[in-house]
Amino acid sequence: MSTAPVRAAAVDGADRRGWVPDIDARMAALESPVRDVLGPALETLADADRITVVPDAHYPFHPSSGIVTDPAVVGSVVARLERRTDAEIAVAGASDERISFDRTAAYLGYASLLERFDATLVDLADDARTEEVCAIDERPIPLSVPDRLVESRVVVVPSLRPTEDGPVAGAMRTLGSLVECDAAPSRAPVAATRVLDPAVAVLDATIAYGGDPVAANTLFAGSADAVDAVATSLLGRSIESDDALETVRGDEGPVAVDGADVDLERLRDRIPTGGLPPADDTHPALSAAYRVYAAVAGDAVPPQLEGGR
Repeated sequence: MSTAPVRAAAVDGADRRGWVPDIDARMAALESPVRDVLGPALETLADADRITVVPDAHYPFHPSSGIVTDPAVVGSVVARLERRTDAEIAVAGASDERISFDRTAAYLGYASLLERFDATLVDLADDARTEEVCAIDERPIPLSVPDRLVESRVVVVPSLRPTEDGPVAGAMRTLGSLVECDAAPSRAPVAATRVLDPAVAVLDATIAYGGDPVAANTLFAGSADAVDAVATSLLGRSIESDDALETVRGDEGPVAVDGADVDLERLRDRIPTGGLPPADDTHPALSAAYRVYAAVAGDAVPPQLEGGR
């Protein structure tokens, strides 16, 4: 567990008042804050042969909802990694029983985005796996991990949102969703994070979700557990109520945050403290807004809105 402070940077630009559809405009606004928060991590990544960027791309919700990682954040991270390393870079997710990752990536725009870079899109569901064992509280936890993640340095990029069950989705649970593990839900994220040992977690708080989306216009970066602790605080939750975080952080005190242009108290007050709606429950206002946006911008309508729902 790292004791280094979490780095934070505000995202300037017109999106301070809401969502900007132009991904080029969003990436331009993100260039400086991504550079600032990734600074220390790039020292450890400089000699990496392979880097795998893992966003929170669990389902094709529109990025303006705050429920998935904004592709512009991923694109800005990839751009920075390409400038500062010679590594082979991939952006990875995994298909599940609901939807293929290729389809999710197409709706979110990852395929077209990565055409700008020398980076590939990887579905980890198709990857060979390595069997690992991680000890948690002196109990062995077996897990099956995609080889791509084992053989590369991992940069995990979660969105700032809760899970349906209440705790923060965060970096550890984003990684936990990519491994096969029969342990309790609170143990799998811990085991996955310890085995994969991500080089850095970058929290996308440009649009946060806590019952409603809000333009929080901030990025955070640090170790996975520290970033998740900050995210938990911003969502109005306690570390003690999150078994995964409690296991990792124990009696550790509050996480130090290094970011002179970020007012954490004001940000915490702005972010709602509500929960995530069920995956099959699309709010009528969101459906209507997305259909209007899709008609104007030419985006595809995602599967949860197909069939007139």
